[in-house]
Amino acid sequence: MVRNIAVLASGNGSNAENIIRYFKEKGTAAVSLVLSNRREAFALERAHRLGVPAVYFPKEEWADGEAVLAALREYKVDFVVLAGFLVRVPSNILRAYPSRMVNIHPSLLPKFGGKGMYGDGVHRAVLASGETESGITIHYTNERYDEGAVICQHKCPVLPGDTVETLAARIHVLEYEYYPKVIEQLVLNLG
Repeated sequence: MVRNIAVLASGNGSNAENIIRYFKEKGTAAVSLVLSNRREAFALERAHRLGVPAVYFPKEEWADGEAVLAALREYKVDFVVLAGFLVRVPSNILRAYPSRMVNIHPSLLPKFGGKGMYGDGVHRAVLASGETESGITIHYTNERYDEGAVICQHKCPVLPGDTVETLAARIHVLEYEYYPKVIEQLVLNLG
């Protein structure tokens, strides 16, 4: 039985597209749904182009989570993946997917995580701190931003002369390489 994955994304959706393509090629699971809290999120367009249903839910529907949870059930979603999703996941959805919801963060948590720490803001903070390495953290999702149990981390150097753009590019390479593989292993090991 092929497991169904939902991807939650708020923005550009390059990670969502990478995950969709990975599973279309591998066939070990299927991205059956992409959800967003932003009507203009390019992630929705990427999903449509790849033949994956994509749905926008306004802020109030994310607040209570009932309509979102109904969509996840309608599409028989087994596993939820956050990929640049910038809204706190409601408790009822977290309860429906215990140990079946993961997030990726563009730093080595617990450093540079928490509410408001996302995207280029994370890279700016890493550079401003003088860190010599950064990376990605893949973790389970819980009620608090970026505080779920860590599944794995992958590192890259912060180089002298790095800019937000050059550091972000190295982080994206790690995200594209490791996130789909980790998702695959978790999905294949579902009970």
